[in-house]
Amino acid sequence: MTTRDHGDPGDAPTIAPPLTDITQPRRPSAAEEARTVAAATNTATLGSLSEDGGPWASLVTYGLLGGAPVLCVSHMAEHGRNLARDPRASLSIVAPDAPSDPLANARITLAGTVLRPEGDELAAAREAHLNAVPAAKYYIDYSDFTLWLLDVERVRWVGGYGRMDSASRADYAAAEPDPVTPHAAGAVRHLNDDHADALLNMARRFGGYPDATSARCERADRYGLDIRVDTPRGWSVTRVGYLAPIDAAADLRQATVALARAAAEG
Repeated sequence: MTTRDHGDPGDAPTIAPPLTDITQPRRPSAAEEARTVAAATNTATLGSLSEDGGPWASLVTYGLLGGAPVLCVSHMAEHGRNLARDPRASLSIVAPDAPSDPLANARITLAGTVLRPEGDELAAAREAHLNAVPAAKYYIDYSDFTLWLLDVERVRWVGGYGRMDSASRADYAAAEPDPVTPHAAGAVRHLNDDHADALLNMARRFGGYPDATSARCERADRYGLDIRVDTPRGWSVTRVGYLAPIDAAADLRQATVALARAAAEG
C-alpha cells in the first residue's frame, strides 16, 4: 500500500498557482467570516468537560447576542451539568448548505467560558435565543433549563481546503456578519447559468489566470467573488474583487456588471 501525503499527492488534481497578480484580492477577514458562519445557522456541537475531566460533545441550539452564542441547556443533560461545574466550553459550528465534500465547507470553532447573564443582559439573551430557536418557547422557562452566554476568547475559522485563520477576541466582537453571502445563492446561480463567459473574462483579467479555460462562481460576499477556474495546469479558486465593496445582495448585479464591463475592456 502506497502512503500519500501533501508532498506526494498521487493522482489528486493539481492546484494551479496564478500566473499574474490578482488585481483586487480583498476578502472578508477571519473575524467577519466567523461572524457570518455563526449567524447562518442555529445549531452547533458543544464541547464541555465531564466530571472526570474528559471531553463531551453534544448537539445544541443557540442564538446570538452580538457575536456571543446564547445556549439554553437543561441540567438533566450531561452537558448542562458539565457547564454548571466547569464553565470552559467550545462550540463547533458548520455553515449550512454543505457541498458534496463536507471538508470543503466553512466552519468555525469558538472557545471560551460560559456565564449566566443577569438583569437586562438576561432579558436580551432570552430574546436572542428565542429569535433564533422559536421552539424554545415551550421549555425556556422550565426550572431545569439555564441560559448560558459563551464569552468568546478564541476563534478559529476554516473556509475549506487551504483557507483558514484565527481571529482575536476583539476583532471577532467588533466584526459584523457579511450582508451579502447569506442571500447570494440565486445571484451566484444566475452568474453561472447565464454569464459563464463574463466570469471567464474576470478570472483571466483580474484573477491571475490568463490561461483559464472555464470559470464558475462559488461564492459572493460584500467584497467580491470566489471563482473556481480550470486551466491546462490544473484547477484553482481565485478572487475577483468588485470595483468597490457593496452592502446588500441587491447590489450584486450592479457590481458584477461593472466587473464584466471592465474585464471586457481589457
